[in-house]
Amino acid sequence: MNLVKKIFAAIAIVAVTVSAQAQNPMSPYSKYGYGILNDNATSAQRAMGGVGYAMSSGRQINAMNPASYAAIDSLTFLFDMGLTTTALWSKEGNTSGKDFGGGLDYITMQFPITKYLGGSIGLVPLSSVGYSFGSKVDNGTSLRQGSGGLNQLYFGLGVRPFTGLTLGANIGYLFGTTINDSYVTTSAGSTTLFERVIEVRDYRLQFGIQYALPINGRDKLTAGVTYTPGKTLLGHTWGIKYDVNADTDGSGAAVPDTVGYTSLKGKYSLPETWGIGLNYVWNEKLMVEADFTYQPWKNADFDLNKEFNESTEFNNRWKFALGAQLTPRARGNYAQRVNYRLGGFYSNDYIKVRGNNVREYGLTMGFGLPAPGSKTVINLGFEWRHRQANPMPLIKENYFSVTLGVNFNELWFYQSKIR
Repeated sequence: MNLVKKIFAAIAIVAVTVSAQAQNPMSPYSKYGYGILNDNATSAQRAMGGVGYAMSSGRQINAMNPASYAAIDSLTFLFDMGLTTTALWSKEGNTSGKDFGGGLDYITMQFPITKYLGGSIGLVPLSSVGYSFGSKVDNGTSLRQGSGGLNQLYFGLGVRPFTGLTLGANIGYLFGTTINDSYVTTSAGSTTLFERVIEVRDYRLQFGIQYALPINGRDKLTAGVTYTPGKTLLGHTWGIKYDVNADTDGSGAAVPDTVGYTSLKGKYSLPETWGIGLNYVWNEKLMVEADFTYQPWKNADFDLNKEFNESTEFNNRWKFALGAQLTPRARGNYAQRVNYRLGGFYSNDYIKVRGNNVREYGLTMGFGLPAPGSKTVINLGFEWRHRQANPMPLIKENYFSVTLGVNFNELWFYQSKIR
């Protein structure tokens, strides 16, 4: 199969997976803003704390920095997809709960175009919303529920203009819908639904650069930087109000009242994103990377419908991540060829809850397991993550995730030449 057919087949695979995104566990923190954010790390990168800005490999796809696409061998096609299952334990005061979620996390592919130019296509999540909780109000009860999220379908190119330097860019199509519902039930038994919908249809750009400096022949130091411009979002938002118990049109069902239908432009935006990383490879066996991410969310717009009397306050988001990978001997026995991974991260989230910052930290580990008789690698990762507000603890959340990724490595051009 030639290059064009392979790429179109890859695009088709991405398209049919749009509706199969992972369903994350219910978290009340996802009620705010666009939900819980995702940094586009693959299963291998997640096992190393989510690092990747300075990572460059001809055997692993790195959508965190498009400059890395130029590292692919001119005979190689890569395909990587990941599945995640997550358990969540939450506690607020004396009340505790648990929830589970999972599904397809991402799907990416990478291919050579010329000796110095590589490309990548993929579907990755940008944010996720999922929560359900209730509370007592004057003369009744309130139930809040949310679902949805934003995704990104991207195409990127990476080029190596000269030895050591690579440049890259992604263009992504942002799409998705977030739904936030509030049910208010009075002591008399009547229930009113207030629903807020945000629908995004827009594009997004990302630029990256990497520079690798060889040291002592077998060691290498690589620096990487990425920049994603901030932008106002395109799409629409609206609110819906209706009495669940009412019969206002004679059909036995309530007639919804749509309010505040408006464009997102000028009212909702995403901030710019800076990422910087430093990667060191020792003796072609040990790789260590440190990353820093910064997003000035205080400058972002998020204009909620005034009809719902809600407000959202943002914080500038930052994240430190540290990860390592050890491959004892690339051509040794099976245990020596396994990639052993370890990492951790600490971040200040972009949302504020009742004036409190939300902090998150976690530890990760995993393995890259070579499939016998092929260059395919099974990436198995484990992650423990803790999230809570500060200084008031509010809701404490502990996550445990298991990620399974499959990284296919095919010498497709070579095969086509010998047939």
